[in-house]
Amino acid sequence: MGSVATGHAALRIRLLIVKSDALRGHLDALLLATLDGRQLHGYAIIEALQLRSGGALDLPTGTVYPALRRLERAGCVRSAWSTVAGRKRRTYRLTSTGERALTAERAAWREFTAAIEGVLSSESKAARA
Repeated sequence: MGSVATGHAALRIRLLIVKSDALRGHLDALLLATLDGRQLHGYAIIEALQLRSGGALDLPTGTVYPALRRLERAGCVRSAWSTVAGRKRRTYRLTSTGERALTAERAAWREFTAAIEGVLSSESKAARA
């Protein structure tokens, strides 16, 4: 029984690594999309990502906050201090540069997923036959 449990644990670890690897390169787009039309503080961004992904994305603050600072340096988001529920928090919103970047990210994502779907779909296998 121990080897089965060990096997399941190893599978979970591999899946977490795969998720992390798959997320790499898409984090900025996810953050921009989460902020689209909204002004949110960092933890609310994390909650929104988790909610919108059906729980699949549960990102640590150590991943999200550095990415938000990077996006701010790039001019894609702007932050300001505000008071939320009696607490001072830094809130973030898209800039016009961020809106253009999000539009470009969405277009690139559609192209990428269409190409991958073309390769992975069972219809592409039938087309080769």
